[in-house]
Amino acid sequence: QVQLVESGGAFVQTGGSLRLSCAVSGGTFSSYGMGWFRQAPGKEREFVASISKSDKRYYAGSVKGRFTISRDNTKNTVYLQMNNSKPEDTAVYYCAADMEGWSSVHAAQYAFWGQGTQVTVSS
Repeated sequence: QVQLVESGGAFVQTGGSLRLSCAVSGGTFSSYGMGWFRQAPGKEREFVASISKSDKRYYAGSVKGRFTISRDNTKNTVYLQMNNSKPEDTAVYYCAADMEGWSSVHAAQYAFWGQGTQVTVSS
C-alpha cells in the first residue's frame, strides 16, 4: 500500500509564500516520479509541477519562476515551494506518485494520489 499525505496548505496573502509537503509511505519512494496537481472550484484538475526519480523537473507555465518542486529521498517527502503567490493559485493541491519514475504532466500517469491540501490566496 502506497499512501500520500499532503500538508502545509493555508491562507496566504497575494505575494506571500508557503511550502507544501507530501509524505509518502509504502513502496520505494526513491523510484517514484512525483507530481503536484491542483483543482480550483469549477475547474478541471491541472498540472502544477513534477519531478522524476532522477530529479528531472517540469512546471506549468503559470507557475514557472514562482514555484519550486523538490524531493528528499531520506524523508520520503516531496515539496512544493510556492513564492509570489497569486489569487489564481487558490485550489486544492494534490500530490501524486508515478511508479515508473517519470515526471509526467499528465494526471493519468500517476497511480497514487493524496487527499489534497487547501491553499487560498487572498486578493
